[in-house]
Amino acid sequence: MSPLRMGAKRIVAPTYEAVVAQSHALATALDLGGPQLDVRAATAAREIVAKTGARVALSGDHTVVALAGATGSGKSSLFNALAGADLATIGARRPTTATPSAAVWGPDPAGGLLDWLEVSQRHVVAGASGDEAVVGALDGLVLLDLPDVDSRVDRHRAEAERVLGLCDVFVWVTDPQKYADATLHDHYVRKLAGYEGVMLAVLNQVDLLDDDGVAACLADLRRLLEDDGVPIAQVLATSARSGAGLPVLRQRLANAVAGHAAGRQRLSADLTAAARKLREGVADTEPLLDPAADGRLEAALARAAGVPVVLQAVEDDYRRESLARTGWIFTRWGRKIKPDPLGRLRLDKSSVLTEVDVSDVRAVLGRSSIPAPSPAARSAVRLATRELTDRASAGLPVPWALAVADVAEPEEDRLDQALDRAVVGTSLRARSPRWWPVLGVLQWALGVAAVLGLVWLVVLGVLGWLQLPRVDTPSLGPFAVPFLLLVAGLLLGVGLAALSRAATRRGAVRRRNLIAGRLDEAIGVVADERLVAPVRAVLERHRDVRTSLEQAVRA
Repeated sequence: MSPLRMGAKRIVAPTYEAVVAQSHALATALDLGGPQLDVRAATAAREIVAKTGARVALSGDHTVVALAGATGSGKSSLFNALAGADLATIGARRPTTATPSAAVWGPDPAGGLLDWLEVSQRHVVAGASGDEAVVGALDGLVLLDLPDVDSRVDRHRAEAERVLGLCDVFVWVTDPQKYADATLHDHYVRKLAGYEGVMLAVLNQVDLLDDDGVAACLADLRRLLEDDGVPIAQVLATSARSGAGLPVLRQRLANAVAGHAAGRQRLSADLTAAARKLREGVADTEPLLDPAADGRLEAALARAAGVPVVLQAVEDDYRRESLARTGWIFTRWGRKIKPDPLGRLRLDKSSVLTEVDVSDVRAVLGRSSIPAPSPAARSAVRLATRELTDRASAGLPVPWALAVADVAEPEEDRLDQALDRAVVGTSLRARSPRWWPVLGVLQWALGVAAVLGLVWLVVLGVLGWLQLPRVDTPSLGPFAVPFLLLVAGLLLGVGLAALSRAATRRGAVRRRNLIAGRLDEAIGVVADERLVAPVRAVLERHRDVRTSLEQAVRA
């Protein structure tokens, strides 16, 4: 309920725990938001967080009520009337109030609170001054008489505004001549819309009007306050000279003191206003990163890293090794003199980096000889990065969109090094097919048979040429065994080599796909660490800021 109007349930005063939670949520948002938050709003919010901490640490048994108004509204007279003594000087020259004056009710000391308020003129109100009809005591009330808010002296206006930023309850004191003054409404009341729970308007000097005039002025003042954004404005009519309305005003002040809810209400309103102001610079939701679009980014990075070149080398290396181990025995030697496709790129397929950290890969293996990215490949990376930035910043305020763009554009040299380390650090090793040794043994057997048959035939020919005694040669049907060994060794060896080539083509594709999966995973890690993860971190920080601000906004 409103601290000023007991029983009005439109506004519920928060507990100190709730205020502290609000302050913590706002401080968290400020820490997380950093440079993406509006500078002026963030500075004001930090001041409010600091003020909340200081006010909570001070005496919670006092309620600070400030009488503020324009020159000649009778603030000092009303201050004296409420205190029951001439504490504030009332003179003919204006402005007469240069510094705040304080009147303190009750035995509890308020020195620390007044020191924080920087109010040096202090008076203790002895006894229970006031009307006996007031329900509740005024003990704990700290009533301040402020300089005029429309003073011609800048120092006086600044002092009034400073204290208004620290007090618990505002009492706007006006009079029948100035209640519609633009300075009061435009520069103060309108800016404090949302503080109606701790705001009270007093139309003073009503003894100068008749009853109809008082009713008309009160109705018009309520209308103006509603236009200012105070829909449930509380307006009282008083006269410091005749005492009219003073009992009702004292009752409202007693209501504010009871339960010490006004201070919590003011702090909560300050925190809520600051959080709402910052909330204007934060989007309602965060964009979702499409995994398919990330796939396009990884594809562009793979091209820039030379993955197609590496995969072609892997495929060529598989063919080279397969044919060297399973090809025709009489031609496979030619495979060994051909250059190693992976060796030309300074990629060692036998390296298995299970005990070497990725950051040390370059130091261990050095940089590869993969060709540098072409201009087209670099353009594709920039385009994919820009797409990532556009998706991640869609709907975000400009500072947050710029933050996304900043983290999504790493230096090209660093990105190239990271991609090269990813390729170099990827193991290109795979288990050899089981059919390689089988075909290798068969090729050797067929080769030996062919050579044996050839030697046998040569020996027989030499013996015949030398007209030596003929040696019986075994035969199989019409063909001699040496001839069969030679022909079978050659024909079967060539046929087996043809089958090996067909199997090698299929195996090369499988090996390419296997290594492609490893390289895609390595490139994906680079894409995530260098591009996606920083962008995701900005979006998560935006979400945390939004959540904290929503927690700091008290409904």
